[in-house]
Amino acid sequence: MAHEVSRRDFLKVGGMAGFAAGAAGLGIGSILGSPAEAHAETLTVTDFVYTCPLCGQKTADYDVLVKHFKEGHPEAAVPECATLTINGVEVKVQVEPHWTLRETLLKAVGLTGNAKEMCDRGACGSCTVLIDGVPALSCTTLAVECQGHQIETSEGIAADEKWRPLVDAYAKHDAAQCGYCTPGQFTVAKYIIGKYGEPTEEQIRAELSGNICRCGTYSRHVQAIQEAAIAIKGGN
Repeated sequence: MAHEVSRRDFLKVGGMAGFAAGAAGLGIGSILGSPAEAHAETLTVTDFVYTCPLCGQKTADYDVLVKHFKEGHPEAAVPECATLTINGVEVKVQVEPHWTLRETLLKAVGLTGNAKEMCDRGACGSCTVLIDGVPALSCTTLAVECQGHQIETSEGIAADEKWRPLVDAYAKHDAAQCGYCTPGQFTVAKYIIGKYGEPTEEQIRAELSGNICRCGTYSRHVQAIQEAAIAIKGGN
């Protein structure tokens, strides 16, 4: 008789395996964001290509694009460019004035953790990033408004060795199952630990109240955050 594996067992093993691989530095991008080569901490302004939306000409230098518009399209408005500080690195990206931070992180920077399109109306919390250390919904925040501010995403937090215990705790407690809400929960988790040190269950649940977990693993998020908080405090 063939060995049968229940859906719950499959998700439990698969979820742990995927996240454990991330904890080992092999596949954190699958849940918390895009591959390491796309992380903002590795990007420089030369990684971006600026494109003329009128004729399609591409250049690696924004000033060249501006000159191209003045000479080739003198009646048209020059495309917007925003200078953003993402995970500690300043990047200059071409954006549309109406683009949200979520759209910009995905389309212009190549990050996929907090940039996944979920509700796209500020209701689920999966796109939550930290702006100047405070949780903010990237799907309702304009990218151009973020200039001059510090933006942190799940990719940057996961790449920081100080916060490795948080990655490990999420893997141990299988807090990330389907993975949709995880980047947002993860960034808020950093905020919670930074704010409370060793937070209580009530404090964690209150701070995570704006983050919907479609798998219903709220208690596991609490366990992971509390365990990580103790480990991080011990490592300081």
